[in-house]
Parts: sequence; structure tokens; C-alpha cells
Amino acid sequence: MVCPLMNLHFFNPWPHARHRFLDIVRWKLGKDMNEPVWDGVASDDPAPWQALSKEEIATPPLQCWRVSWLGHASFLVQGAGLNLLIDPVFSDHCAPLPLPSLKRLVNPPCDLTDLPEIDFILQPHGHYDHLDLPTLRKLGKDTKILIADGHKGWLGRRGFHQVTEVPWFDTVDIAPGVKITATPAQHFTARTPWDRNRGHWCGWMIEGAGKRLWHAGDSAWCPAFFEIGQRFSPIDLGMIPIGAYNPRAIMESVHVTPEEAVEVFKATGCKRAIARGTFRLTDEPMSEPPVRLKEACEKARISSFEVIPVGGGVTI
Repeated sequence: MVCPLMNLHFFNPWPHARHRFLDIVRWKLGKDMNEPVWDGVASDDPAPWQALSKEEIATPPLQCWRVSWLGHASFLVQGAGLNLLIDPVFSDHCAPLPLPSLKRLVNPPCDLTDLPEIDFILQPHGHYDHLDLPTLRKLGKDTKILIADGHKGWLGRRGFHQVTEVPWFDTVDIAPGVKITATPAQHFTARTPWDRNRGHWCGWMIEGAGKRLWHAGDSAWCPAFFEIGQRFSPIDLGMIPIGAYNPRAIMESVHVTPEEAVEVFKATGCKRAIARGTFRLTDEPMSEPPVRLKEACEKARISSFEVIPVGGGVTI
């Protein structure tokens, strides 16, 4: 699959993938989007949290993979003797300014200095809640970064030169027996009103030590999930988003609902998955996505799509 590019802007190749900046402005200015009310019970209680000790993550395993959730879309993935960091965000706000509406509600489970030496950072796209420049600077400008197309120049102008752009379904061998593939997603990216979709977006498939682990990035439901399943199924562990979906009039083309996340799980052939999301970016209450995910999994008779606490982890 070729990365779609038109007039130096990336775009989603599926006809239903419409997402307008004007709609976001109207929503943020208080425009009623006529969102139907979910009839369940939810609150704004943040995600459960537990500390992640420096000793727990000091050394990567060789024969298995250990995945620790650091909050929101951030994961420390350790295996085959490697330390991989996906979407590291340790700042208090996922915005260029300290806006109260975009303040972190759940602290990271460890300090950034508690992390082991990182071999590669994987960045799916350029939104502030994923590409956190202060965190990257603290990790060091010599750290190797894999990122979706279109971001290398931006990072290079900020002093990061160990950057590799990876188009959809291209693969990078990062160590003997370990490879990483960029997978398609339906999303968008921007850091200002003037650079919308100048960079691309993706997920990441990690293969090594006899396992496949997949970070979906941010995405709406799209046909590419079937192709991912055809190429990589079975996937031993998926890291799949379940939040930031209301109002649907805006978010349906960029973020899945919990029910759609279950369909992603099935289409891609995941054997097991963990949910993610801790910043409140949209209108639904914080505790609604896990409740809806549980209901959807029960309906689909799936018991291996889990909600774990921030700081929790799994070993496969």
C-alpha cells in the first residue's frame, strides 16, 4: 500500500474518511453536535494507577516480551534484549500551551529517568499527545527514532538526526531477528493550523523472539485492518485505543469507539490486547470507554481484550 500524498499533504485513501478542521473549531467553540447519549453509567474518574519500579524494567528479557503501559498511548516494550519506547509523553499537558482542558489526569507510573537506555523510539504521528518534544529532548537527541513519513525534516530542524521515516507496510530490521513494520491507520496529524497532514500517521508491528506485537496508533475503523490481519495474523498482543470518540460527527473518521475496537481486535487476528487512553481529549466521561469495552467484549465472547492500570503490564 502506497502512502497517499497530494500537493505535499497526506490523506486517507478511503472514501468515508472525511475530517474537517472547521468542524473541530465549531465543536471547541461550543457548537452542539447532537451527540446521542450512551445509556450506561460512567464518571470522570481517571484510570487506575500503580507504580512501576526502576528495578522491574531495568533489563529487557531475551526469550519473551514485557509490555508496560506508561499512560495514554505510551508503552515500554522490552524483549529480544531491546528496549523500545512507543509514543513517550511525560509532559503535564498534551498541547503547545498549558491548557487546563488538556492537562494530564493520571501521572506516569515512573519518572523518565527510571527508564532503561532506549534503543528505539516509535512515533506513529505528530499530534501533541503522541509526539512530545520536551520528552524527546530529555531522552536525548541521539536516540534512534522511527516515525511515519513527513516528520523527519521537522525533527531534524530541532536537532534530532537519528530519524528514519517508514512508509506503510515498509519494514526496518532493527536487530538480528527483530523487525518493525509501519501499518496503515485512518487518522490525521497537525501541530498548528497551517501544517495539517504534512506528516503521515501509522501503527507499528514488532516481530521478534517468535512473537508479534502491534501498536495500532490512532485510527478510525478502516478496511486496512483486514489487510493487517491477512499479513500478520495471529498477533500475540495488540495495543488498541478505545477512547476519544465523541462527538461522533467529528471523531468517527479518526478514532474508534470501544465497540469498533473489538472489531479491530477481530479483523487483525489479535490473540490478546490491552486498551489505552488517559488524557481526556473529547466529550465522553473518562470511565465510559472501559465500561463500553467490557460490554462489547462480553457480547462478542472475547475475554482476552484487557483493561490494565497505568503502570501495569503483560508478558508474552
